[in-house]
Amino acid sequence: MQSQQTTGTRTVILGVAASDSHAVANHLIAYSLRGVGFDVVNLGTCTPVEEFATACGEHPDAEAVIIGSLNGHVHEDLRGLAEAKNSGRIACPVIVGGNLSVGSHKDASDHERLYALGVDHILADPAQLPALLDLLRATRKHAAPMRTAS
Repeated sequence: MQSQQTTGTRTVILGVAASDSHAVANHLIAYSLRGVGFDVVNLGTCTPVEEFATACGEHPDAEAVIIGSLNGHVHEDLRGLAEAKNSGRIACPVIVGGNLSVGSHKDASDHERLYALGVDHILADPAQLPALLDLLRATRKHAAPMRTAS
């Protein structure tokens, strides 16, 4: 993972979706982001939307909320995300990655369902995370959020 180094602390909030207790990828992502200079507020596993919103309130400078899912139930786990974003409790972009559906059949509608819930970006490869965070920082002043899936 590479990220452009900047002066000042760059903070992200990281966690695993509410019904998911898979911790290894979460720790690896936190370790990688810290290695390129990010301050990672790691909420760990089984994190409900409300905890992400609370962390955003405690870290208003956070550049993004990053949510992982390996069990595929992220759609159910993020049902309160749109309300948290609409109320301003989560004001930064939300990035989701991992296994985003249950079963072996993957469908493009899985991404559309996540976007409808308030997800801004979907990443298939966590190695792309620093570059996406750099892009978000560079384009932060633009009013319209961009959606990406890779």
